[in-house]
Amino acid sequence: MNTVGLMALRAVLGAGFAGTLFVLFVMVPLLAIDLREVGGDITEVRIPILGIVAVGIVAIQVVLVCTWRLSTMVRRGTVFSPAAFRWVDVVIGAIAVGSLLTFALGVVVAPGHAVPPGLVLLLGGAGLLVAGVALVVWIMRMLLVQAVDRDAEARTMRAELDEVI
Repeated sequence: MNTVGLMALRAVLGAGFAGTLFVLFVMVPLLAIDLREVGGDITEVRIPILGIVAVGIVAIQVVLVCTWRLSTMVRRGTVFSPAAFRWVDVVIGAIAVGSLLTFALGVVVAPGHAVPPGLVLLLGGAGLLVAGVALVVWIMRMLLVQAVDRDAEARTMRAELDEVI
């Protein structure tokens, strides 16, 4: 990846991280106030909703940090190494947590009449899509494993060829 692409990626990751900090420390407390003022069935599930939202934002931040670390490995030319697997595994786990949190939010708001049934259905669909993203990243991890294996084979063959020459 070229330097301009990496700089653009890092700018997006930095802006995303700053945005999630803003949401976590400004918007979530405002959401807490709004949910308290609404009253009705939603007040009973206010704490679980806020917890799910906060943990979801932290999961997004984990993905952003891991992507930053992987971009650093790309810049250094070390991304095709077993060390990259740890960061990719954490990304897969964080996305899977995000999927479960989306489903959990649907379960939390489903029993009450405060939200329309269509919203619960949308949350279920969103949870399914987020799970699909985790599966796509898992497939990409398998491709990374193959690339690391091919890189090791190429190094071995290059060393053998150097010995012959």
